[in-house]
Amino acid sequence: MSELFGLDAYAPREIAQRLETVGVAKARMATLPLCLLGVLAGAFIGLGSLFFVIVKSDPTLGFAAGQVLGGLVFSLGLLLVVVAGAELFTGNNLLAMAWADRQITTRELLRNWLLVCAANFVGAAGLALLVHASGHTGLNEGAIGQQVVRIALAKQALPWHEAFFRGVLCNVLVCLAVWMAMAGRSVVDKAVAVVFPVTAFVAAGFEHSIANMYLFPLAMLVQASGAAAGTPAVTGLGLLGNLLPVIAGNLLGGSVLVGLAYHVIYRRRSPP
Repeated sequence: MSELFGLDAYAPREIAQRLETVGVAKARMATLPLCLLGVLAGAFIGLGSLFFVIVKSDPTLGFAAGQVLGGLVFSLGLLLVVVAGAELFTGNNLLAMAWADRQITTRELLRNWLLVCAANFVGAAGLALLVHASGHTGLNEGAIGQQVVRIALAKQALPWHEAFFRGVLCNVLVCLAVWMAMAGRSVVDKAVAVVFPVTAFVAAGFEHSIANMYLFPLAMLVQASGAAAGTPAVTGLGLLGNLLPVIAGNLLGGSVLVGLAYHVIYRRRSPP
C-alpha cells in the first residue's frame, strides 16, 4: 500500500539523485529570485536565532536544559527554509554533489554560493534592524538584549581554529538535516528530520555562519543604543574574524564531509 500511495520515505540512493537534480536547478536559477530567496533564508535563520535567545535569556534554566531547549526552538529557522522554500548558503553546500557529478560547472557552483551567502547576510542583518526597532531586545527588563551581546562577545572571542572546527561540525549536522528532509514526503516528515540534527548542533555550541550574521549586527545595535553598558565592544572586525573561519568550516563540513562523501557512495560512476 505504501508504494501505491507514495507514503514511504525515499531511500538514500534516491535522496542523492533528488539532491543532484535540485542542485542543478538551484545553480541555474535566475539572479533575482535566487537573491530574494537568499534574503528570506537569512531572515528565517534569524527568526530561529531570535527564538533561541529568548530561551537562553532565562537564568532559571540549567546549562543542559537551556542548550537543548534553545536548539529545539532554533529548528524553526531551517524548518522555514525547507518547507516554506528559501536559499540557504549552508544547505546549498550540498550542490557539491551535482558539481562532482559534472552536472554543473565550477562557475555555476561559486556563483550560487557567493550570491546566496551575500543575500543571507542582507536578510539576517535586515531582520536584526527590524527586531531592534521593534523594542524586542528590551523585553524581560533588557535581558534579551544583554543575552544577545553576551552571545556575540563569546563568538567574537573564539580562536580561529575553534571557530573553524565548530563550523565544520555545525554544517555536517545541518546538511544531514537537509539530506534527511529530502527523504520525506510530508511536512511532518521534514519537521522530524530537521529537528534533531539542528537541536544537536545548537546544544553543542557549534557555529552557524548565517545565524551569526543576525546575532552580531543585533548585538552592535543593542550596544549603540546604550544598553549593555560596560561590556566590551562587539565590532565589525569581530564579526569578520568570526565569519571567515566559520564560513570556511561550514563549507568543509557540508560540501566535503556530507555532499562529496555521499556522492562517492551513491553517485560516483565506476570506470568501465
